[in-house]
Amino acid sequence: MTQDAGNTADNTPGPNPFDALGGGGFDMNALLQQAQQMQERLEDAQAQLADTTVEGSVGGGVVTVTVNGVGELVGVSIREGGFDGGSADDLADLGDLIVAAYRDAKGRADALASKALGPLAGGMPGLGG
Repeated sequence: MTQDAGNTADNTPGPNPFDALGGGGFDMNALLQQAQQMQERLEDAQAQLADTTVEGSVGGGVVTVTVNGVGELVGVSIREGGFDGGSADDLADLGDLIVAAYRDAKGRADALASKALGPLAGGMPGLGG
């Protein structure tokens, strides 16, 4: 008769390999429940970030962009009289200002996301921790 790795010759369960860890073993259900709760909290935080907006501006407020907490561009504002637009160089400058304002706003959104998700990510790679 062959013997299962965890059973004795009379087919009774052998010693629990997790007993050596103390506390009577390993509770996989508790671990899975904790992981599910963490996932739910992470999803809630991500949803809140998507509903939050942050602004970035350049040129003393000539160009202001708005992004949500996950970095998606949701608005661009150009102050009246703050930009001429009469030449190709002016239009190129406007493009540069928009990019710079976006980078400013995105940096703020990233900092906000890191603050909101950091405790939930807890060192998990790729989750803001």
